[in-house]
Amino acid sequence: MPAISSVDEFEYVGLGVCTKEERFPENVPDEETVNEVLNAEMEKAKAFIDQYGGKVFNGYQGIIESDEIEAVYIPLPPALHYKWALKSLEAGKHVLVEKPSTISAEQTKKLIEVAEDKGLALHENYMFNFHEQLNAIEDIIKSREIGDIRLYRVSFGFPQRAANDFRYNKALGGGALIDAGGYTIKYATRLLGETAELKYAQMNYKEGFEVDIYGSGAMVNAEGTTVQLAFGMDNNYKCELEAWGSKGCLTTGRVLTAPTGFVPSVTIRKGNEDEVRSLPADDAFRKSIMRFWECIGNDNTRRNNYKELIRQAELVDEFRNMANLQ
Repeated sequence: MPAISSVDEFEYVGLGVCTKEERFPENVPDEETVNEVLNAEMEKAKAFIDQYGGKVFNGYQGIIESDEIEAVYIPLPPALHYKWALKSLEAGKHVLVEKPSTISAEQTKKLIEVAEDKGLALHENYMFNFHEQLNAIEDIIKSREIGDIRLYRVSFGFPQRAANDFRYNKALGGGALIDAGGYTIKYATRLLGETAELKYAQMNYKEGFEVDIYGSGAMVNAEGTTVQLAFGMDNNYKCELEAWGSKGCLTTGRVLTAPTGFVPSVTIRKGNEDEVRSLPADDAFRKSIMRFWECIGNDNTRRNNYKELIRQAELVDEFRNMANLQ
């Protein structure tokens, strides 16, 4: 919301609070539980309105049907993205959807078909990809200060969250690959370029959980450059890039999650000597929103975004399928 408020291109109108039918499409609990859940949602919405203004729409469908709304932001659990993004696109709304766009390449392709047919923007909110630190890191690598790259490692994981967190709920699209692994795949694709291919995939489970909890993999491009991936959601926190070169090694600590205004850093090791350098601070949230705006107004940007969406969704599907064959 601070990022949206900082741009002139969008005017925030309000948010929707789910109806009983939207929140419980199946297996409706007792009336007391229903009222408790919906009242809690309304209280959260009121607190949001108190802070940011706007108004509360009755149901997600209320937003989709409103003539006041031209674009919607969908931050729901992953398994709900397809349903509400499709409804929004069919109603002629541009869609900014949290990552992952959907839980399958088939669903993502269907959304793109509708968006393309109607000339609408569909943008997946992998915000880290717009942070200026990535360009600064790439400049160091291209300068060959650390020599020829022998290996990249991209790691993203965090400690276990509350048991009721949607990330551990299979029906809501939970799982480490969907939630954390997608980041590592997205960044690996950027590092390796268009010829990146998945070579190895592993998804690991823990007793008591219905979704994958951690995993690893490897991607390689036509030049033979390798990115090793590691991710998890019952891990010691790590959000790192390591670039191992012939003359030195580069490591970072917040490459995928740098908040607005945070000054990230990179460590360059040559021999036994370490040098820590500051990287640019940035507002990746704002930049992602502006890419969404570009997709709305520019046909080429919109089509390129479609291609990125499909590529990411296909790689996640391929990772899952390869891991299941191990």
